[in-house]
Amino acid sequence: MPTLTSAAPVAVLVRSRIEYVFGFARNERLRRIIEPQMQEAVALYQRTGQVARLFAEFAYEIHDGWSRPRRVAAKAEQIEGKQNPRYVVTSLASTHWPAQKCYEDLYCARGDMESRIKEQYSLFAGRVSAATLRTNQLRLYLSAAAYLLMAAFRRLALFGNARARSQCQTIRLHLLRIGAQVRITARNVWVSIASSYPHWRAFEPAYSHLRS
Repeated sequence: MPTLTSAAPVAVLVRSRIEYVFGFARNERLRRIIEPQMQEAVALYQRTGQVARLFAEFAYEIHDGWSRPRRVAAKAEQIEGKQNPRYVVTSLASTHWPAQKCYEDLYCARGDMESRIKEQYSLFAGRVSAATLRTNQLRLYLSAAAYLLMAAFRRLALFGNARARSQCQTIRLHLLRIGAQVRITARNVWVSIASSYPHWRAFEPAYSHLRS
């Protein structure tokens, strides 16, 4: 059975025999259940000064829409300035998908997938308002090709660089859309970048990687 990682009516998923993992809205009842883990996370944050994250799981039931209690995997997290609890409801067994693995490796992977889709929107895919379907399709093809080029640029030029995980728009603004003076001679092409360019420490190794 496939896994569906979006919020859909549980009854429909159960009838269709589809495994599910979806985010569940926070409420005070859920917050009280994970109070011990939350307090432990707060104490850990105060002791280390680092983001503290603990996990718990429990059976939970709502009266409207659920035929029986369902498994909830909960994250109790303390970040700078506030508590950040999160909850996901899942049909997956804890033997194969314990709470932390279910949340971080499966549910959060869905969020990363959505981020990749948003990235393509920044590469002129968000506007498909031409009069014909074929024109809009061509625009999406070009956007997909641009995204593949950016992925290759990350892999070839930015490996080992903190910007290797940056979104396309950030890479464009910091490393590609920069002002420079171009001088062409018989033997060379000289590109002179302003001394005030703030991202030269990332630009220089990326340029070297591409030339090697």
